[in-house]
Formats: sequence, structure tokens, C-alpha cells
Amino acid sequence: MSNYDERLDAFVGRQLIEAKFGQDAVNQAMIRHWVEAMEDPNPAYLSDDAARATGRPGVVAPASMLQAWTMRGYAATQALARGESAPGASGFAELVGLLDEGGYTSVVATDSDFEFHREVVPGDRISVDEVVESISAEKTTGLGTGRFVTTVRTYRDAEGETVGVQTWRTLRFRPAAPEAPKALRPRPALNRDNAFWFEAAREKRLVVQRCADCSTLRHPPGPGCPECGSFDWDTVEASGAGTLYSYVVAHHPKHPAFDAPYLIALVELAEGTRLITNLTGVTAEDLEIGMPLALEWLEADDGLTLPVFAPTGPDTDHPRPTEN
Repeated sequence: MSNYDERLDAFVGRQLIEAKFGQDAVNQAMIRHWVEAMEDPNPAYLSDDAARATGRPGVVAPASMLQAWTMRGYAATQALARGESAPGASGFAELVGLLDEGGYTSVVATDSDFEFHREVVPGDRISVDEVVESISAEKTTGLGTGRFVTTVRTYRDAEGETVGVQTWRTLRFRPAAPEAPKALRPRPALNRDNAFWFEAAREKRLVVQRCADCSTLRHPPGPGCPECGSFDWDTVEASGAGTLYSYVVAHHPKHPAFDAPYLIALVELAEGTRLITNLTGVTAEDLEIGMPLALEWLEADDGLTLPVFAPTGPDTDHPRPTEN
């Protein structure tokens, strides 16, 4: 057991908050505010006659309101937020400080179990003290790594008689670091000459531009045929077969959307044109100029699908190009 765990264990059984009375006695006005907020129609909370009809001597406070009679109030809450210790709560401040030291700086309530000994009535003065019942070993939760701190709060009346006991459990945790959204790949610079190619890629079709007059294939796309100068063109759909014509392994600059190093390949398609793309399913050490490659599709995100190539055996059968 670490020294830190021992220091935490020393709090088990220790009083966190000394017995103190609430700022106000149980009163009808606050009961009315509570039942209106909770939309609780029980007349025994507001009418002496209705309460007597149930065998009670008069109006009673809702049992679930017990904790409200000892709440510290706005001013004391603000003082705690400024780091000022509330009177009688030095043990609580020490425990919170120790938990903060361990990185457990966030808190969420997880359980609250009440045992009611009697109903409280207007005029009762209610006090509460709090003792640590247990502090768990470190646990991993969806909120983060933390410890469950269980305390027991005992509520008493002015004569010291117990009116209720609350077992209160909170999780003090280190907030889990939010997962950063994956960076998007840079968007292609679309224009009237290349938009058709990226639109086809979204449909997982690898097309090659073809001159409508001399049938010369060309890539990257352009407005005119480099052979005959014609501006008329159509496309053929590539078979997906290719070979590695050349490649480079780029280590810099690093971009969060890519896994470095980058295998950047110049692939010669079976149709004769060449395409700059990425390789997948292979390391740089395995690359050989002329090795056969096959088309795969990278769905980078909802708005971008790109062709990539992976090694394939020499006997892989690929369909021939089809006109589009």
C-alpha cells in the first residue's frame, strides 16, 4: 500500500463535519416552497386538518426534505468556492485537499440512501454530522479514474435524537481527457477539369479521362488532349490493376490526418496512365519497383473517398476496362 493510500485510509471513521444546526428551524414557508417545486400534492404537508386526519398531530415536512434543513446556504457555498473552509468542516476540507492532490478534482454524486426514524415538524431544529464510512481503491469509470467516497450523515433534533441517517456516496475522479476529433484529410482543390474524377471516386469508381477524337488516355485530368488538342473527352473505368512505377517515403511534414511515414506511390495502371496515390497493407521495406498492385478504396470521411493501392499476387485476375 502506497503512502498516499495510507493517508486516505486514515480518514475512514473520521468525522468530516462536526454536528451543526441548520440556519433555520423547520418551517411552513419552506415546506410550501418545496412541495410546489416538487409538485407533491400530499395535503398533510400544508394543512393541519389534513394531517390530523391521517393520525398525525399536525403538519409534517416531506421526508425527502430532511437534507434541505441543514444545507449551508448560498453565502457559505460561495466561501467554499473561494477556498475558505466552512466552520466545523475542517475534516472535509482536508479530505478534499488530499483527493485533489491525487488528481481527483472532479466530483459526481452516485448514491443517496435514507433511513428515516421519525417525521420532522415545524419548529424542529435539525443538526447533521458526517463521518467517512469507506474510500474505495482506485476505479476506472466512464467519467474517468477515481475513488468512491462513502460517508454517513446523521440528522438529529434539538434533543439529540436521531431523526434520519443518510448514506452518501460520491465519485471523486480525474476527468478523462476528451478524445480529440480525428483530423480530416486536406480537401482536394476541385475545378471544372477534375471534379468528375473525384465524383466518380465517391462512387468507388476509378476513371481515366479519354480523348473523344484520338482515344488517348490522360491523367491527371485536363481540358484538352495533349496529343491532338481536342477539347472533347469521355472516360473509361480502370480495371484496378497496376504496378509500382516509383515511390517515396515521406517523414515530414507530419499531418494529424495521416500515419507517418507516408508511402507515396506512382502507380502505373494497366490502362497505361499513372496515378499518384498512397500504398496500404505494406511497409517501405517490402516495396519493389514493378510489384503488382490492386485497387482498394479509402473512405477517409463522409465527404472524401480516395483510391489507394495494395500489393497483390502476380496471378490476381482483374476485369478489363469498361467504357463510361
